[in-house]
Amino acid sequence: MPLLTRRELLCGAAALCASRLARAQDTVFTTEVKVVNVLATVRNKTGALVGNLSQDDFALSEDGRPQPIRYFARETDLPLTLGLMVDTSGSQQRVLDAERGACLRFLDQVVRENKDRVFIMQFDSAVQMRQALTSSVGKLDDALAYVDTETMQQVIRQNGGGTLLFDAVARASEETMSKLKGRKALIVLSDGVDFGSHVSLQDAVEAAQRADTLIYSILYSDPGAYGFFGPGNEGKRALQRMSEDSGGSFFEVSKKQPVDRIFEILQEELRNQYNLGYVSDKPATISEFRTIQLTLKQKGLAVQARHQYWAQR
Repeated sequence: MPLLTRRELLCGAAALCASRLARAQDTVFTTEVKVVNVLATVRNKTGALVGNLSQDDFALSEDGRPQPIRYFARETDLPLTLGLMVDTSGSQQRVLDAERGACLRFLDQVVRENKDRVFIMQFDSAVQMRQALTSSVGKLDDALAYVDTETMQQVIRQNGGGTLLFDAVARASEETMSKLKGRKALIVLSDGVDFGSHVSLQDAVEAAQRADTLIYSILYSDPGAYGFFGPGNEGKRALQRMSEDSGGSFFEVSKKQPVDRIFEILQEELRNQYNLGYVSDKPATISEFRTIQLTLKQKGLAVQARHQYWAQR
């Protein structure tokens, strides 16, 4: 076998380096492909969850343009990040004990230590992080014990009471959820009445959408806290919109559907989701919201998913 010359060796080494560089560039390019993830829940006419669908059962489009679904999975076991958002304003004083108890039981059943993570945030005239993200059910249980309504002295120091619902949702989305990947959801327990927030309902919804975070709203209202006329429907409409626009669900506590039952339904939803992913056929030249349309080919089924996402340039 003839020996290679120095020139041939140098040329071979250069070719090998060029090949490796090309592969590295390809790898970098593929990591920059922006996948749009859509979490979806499907129910039949009776309201029962449907968990046996395949990728071919769905159709997806962006701003009216059909998009091929490139990734598909049933999200029954993937890690989950939750933010438990508890309204502790004066209007919730008489229902807070029931909320705390239901939250404790929900966390004990849902959170898998070393896999799922949860943070607890309360809001009234201020927004407070009671427990940062943790997988420890013990820490979460301890933190819930300190979730309580404001004292009169605190109200006086704050120059009056308040309910910073929209600020809390925006802060949780921007400061915590936006930094995380995977399945993310905020669970909001409130009567939906906001008083004193610096941001609007629209701002709060868009913050959650930018963070790819679902909002599950639980309307727990004490009509007696607002006098003879009650709280009205403004709070209910706000919670419904947050859930609808983010792809989550809205629940209302009643005698027929107590808060513990709502948490059972919520747990079932979180464990029976579909995750669909696509790469837009229109690269983002400017940062903007884009509309998502997710439909089902089978009749008699209803799909619940977010309606838009933030296309980051």
